[in-house]
Order: sequence, then C-alpha cells, then structure tokens
Amino acid sequence: MQELPFSTALATMGFKDIHTAHGFRATARTILEERLKFRPEIVEAQLAHTVKDALGCAYNRTTHLDERAKMVQAWADFLDTLRTTDNVVPIFKSA
Repeated sequence: MQELPFSTALATMGFKDIHTAHGFRATARTILEERLKFRPEIVEAQLAHTVKDALGCAYNRTTHLDERAKMVQAWADFLDTLRTTDNVVPIFKSA
C-alpha cells in the first residue's frame, strides 16, 4: 500500500478545502495545552517549533524528552477515549 501525504488523504476523504494538516497541528496544540495541561514549551518542542528570541535560540539546548514522552502518551490516551466513547461531537449530521 502506497503512503499518501496527509493533505491527499484528507482530500480523498472529502475534506478538501474544509480542513488542513496544519489545522490538525493547531487543534492538537490547543488541546495539549488547555485540556491536557502540558506546558507550552513542551508542546512547542514536540511540534518542532523554534524558540522565538535570538538568545533562546543560541543557548536553549533542552529537549524535554521525558515530558514529551508523557505528553505523547496522554495524547494517545485522549484520542483512544474519543474513539471508544460517545463523548464526540459529530462533524456531519447523519441523515
């Protein structure tokens, strides 16, 4: 089976011009910080965002690997909860 870019997969599923891969990143970032209570710098490190100020770029060599591992597991648990419960807001109304 050939791997498709995420944007192609979204278009194939009927989400072209409705949702983007970057939109999923933005949603994840928001949920990780606001709902799952992870510190913004941990989330940013996982998303491979850079430090904004010049001194931070020059001197910040932290990776936060232990906290990032906990965060990724919490994210997986959160997604499993959405998949296995009825606590999901449907995107489309069924006919």
